[in-house]
Amino acid sequence: MIRVGVVGLGTIGRQICRAVEAGIPGVALAGGTGRDRAKAEAFLASLPSKPPYLPLEELIQASDLVIEAATQAALEELAPKVLGAGRDLMVLSCGGLLGRTEWVELAARHGARILVPSGAIAGLDGVKGARGGAITSVSLETRKPPRALAGAPWIEANRIDLDALTGETLLYEGPATEACRAFPANVNVLAALALAGIGPERTRVRIFAVPGLERNSHRIVVEGEFGRLEVQVENVPSENPRTGRLSYLSAIALLRELGATLRVGT
Repeated sequence: MIRVGVVGLGTIGRQICRAVEAGIPGVALAGGTGRDRAKAEAFLASLPSKPPYLPLEELIQASDLVIEAATQAALEELAPKVLGAGRDLMVLSCGGLLGRTEWVELAARHGARILVPSGAIAGLDGVKGARGGAITSVSLETRKPPRALAGAPWIEANRIDLDALTGETLLYEGPATEACRAFPANVNVLAALALAGIGPERTRVRIFAVPGLERNSHRIVVEGEFGRLEVQVENVPSENPRTGRLSYLSAIALLRELGATLRVGT
């Protein structure tokens, strides 16, 4: 039985907890933790098994796999502690992994793994396969309603009035490295694509705000010696407009894969 601890009990963390409690073969919920202890304890008490609220260090010790469902800032503290304890780490805020080769080395030294779900996009299996040959280019176009981009460092630094937008507006164009710093809560799909493919420096992105848009849209184009891969995804937002439902569904799917005897896809 794989004991799972969840860090961050917002939209994604709660959905993961509910799925584990509903039944995933070989997986059990060890506990959870969150920024608002009272709300976190109330949520955990509402689950059938009533898993405990645990401080981070205790949660790590009680778990075989720790799931980060919080923020990149939380990942900074979380990753070294989890990996240093020899526990596996599932990362949802995967933009925080870019450039952190020391975490990969730490995991290797302690026999741990870093797991990254596909998140709100599709096609990473094809990108990973294409990486076996020469890839010429990887690009992503992301379109979101303005409210989903509110509070991003890029928006704040450039004093962009999202409420004043009347039509589709290109907010950023450039490499994934800068985009993941500029929009840390919005482009984890980009980080996953960069990690699966040719790296953040060579992965290009265009980010649009589209007033009236009801679904978060992502278009991936990859070209190389294998041919051309083009994937279009339109995600229904969750309660959090920054997060598509596919984000937590892919994390739940990865949990199911851990104990599967038949695995389909790369």
